[in-house]
Amino acid sequence: MLELRNLTRAYELGGERAGVFDVSLEVSQGCLAVLAGPSGSGKTTLLQLAGLLDLPDAGEVRLAGQAVSHLPEKARCDLRLRRLGFVFQAFNLVPVLSALENVMLPLQLQGLADDEARRRAGAALERVGLADRAHHRPDQLSGGQQQRAAIARALAPEPLLVLADEPTASLDHAHGGPLMDLLAELAQERGVTFLVASHDPSVIARAHRVFRLMDGKLIGEERP
Repeated sequence: MLELRNLTRAYELGGERAGVFDVSLEVSQGCLAVLAGPSGSGKTTLLQLAGLLDLPDAGEVRLAGQAVSHLPEKARCDLRLRRLGFVFQAFNLVPVLSALENVMLPLQLQGLADDEARRRAGAALERVGLADRAHHRPDQLSGGQQQRAAIARALAPEPLLVLADEPTASLDHAHGGPLMDLLAELAQERGVTFLVASHDPSVIARAHRVFRLMDGKLIGEERP
């Protein structure tokens, strides 16, 4: 479903060459895959390339059999809006909107009528266990609840692929494990593919596939 072919993206960091170098990997539909490695190993860079937030210097990204990394900018933006979901470490919820309104936002940007956007957003919040907090703003939610709202927002547009950057980093162990259990359930239940960047052992333990990165290179692949 997701294929990264010989991706290279290099940049200077502190006077040294950093990035990812000639990385190739494949993730099938409904798989929860983790990019694992220490800080600076290239996890976030690879996630940004897979999510079309950055362009490779060489190589290509393929989604559902289509080469997408070299599409025109407008086509990449449309693909991000309609086929990709993003879950960020800092949640990135709009502070003045309720959980329901945050989840509705990408659906409204797609052009859905408010009634349909509200229905789908409500269903997404119910699936992640937040139906009773739908009308609370982010500052009225715990860290775990905010992350679940962010997951609902990513899932509501029914994407092919959800990319998550250190989704448990802001959560304690009691909330991080259940969050990853939820992602694994959603991958199996909905056939959504997840690509998660993390060095958290509890995240790696729940993955279907683990891709190990070091100094921007793929050094190993595991099937726990």
